[in-house]
Amino acid sequence: MLGDIFQGFVEESPISVMVRGTLERMLDAEALDAWYEQTADKQYTRKLLFSTVFDLMNQVVFCIKPSLHAAYQGRKVRVDASIVAVYDKLQGIETTTSAELVRYSARALAPAVEQLQGEREPWLSGYPIKIIDGNCIEATGHRLKPLRGLSAGALPDKSLVVFDPALGLVTDAFPCDDGHAQERALLGEVLPTIQAGEL
Repeated sequence: MLGDIFQGFVEESPISVMVRGTLERMLDAEALDAWYEQTADKQYTRKLLFSTVFDLMNQVVFCIKPSLHAAYQGRKVRVDASIVAVYDKLQGIETTTSAELVRYSARALAPAVEQLQGEREPWLSGYPIKIIDGNCIEATGHRLKPLRGLSAGALPDKSLVVFDPALGLVTDAFPCDDGHAQERALLGEVLPTIQAGEL
């Protein structure tokens, strides 16, 4: 699934082969699809698998392809669905599913970090530390061109993201559909995830 992303590294460095194998095992297509079937609330799978859309988006996120359409063109034979179906699938993915994907990835990758003794020294002995931050994309960024000049135009979604500096992983996310919402309004969702003794 992640072959194109790591192929250049695999040819140059043996350690990359191990990283590739680890990631492909952790983010296995069948496991991702099974997870999606259990997690998605309203959306369901007919023909286009979640793992296929995940693979296409990886190519965009890792800058292998400049757009989803370009990634689709390169994999059209393997996707076995129209580009419209791909966009529809992406558009229908619920924010709760996106948040759960972050948690799923962290649960899958954290044991590998621990097994490889890749945890960083604690910043403060005796206290598990979490860093929480929000995103605030400017009103002109990543919007439809006709809306970029409008201060009252629709803003992108917002989210709060939790980072574990010891593991070097984003472990949680709290997305919000309302781009005009104040990030503090999301703290009510964050509080139940905080454990005693965490900083």
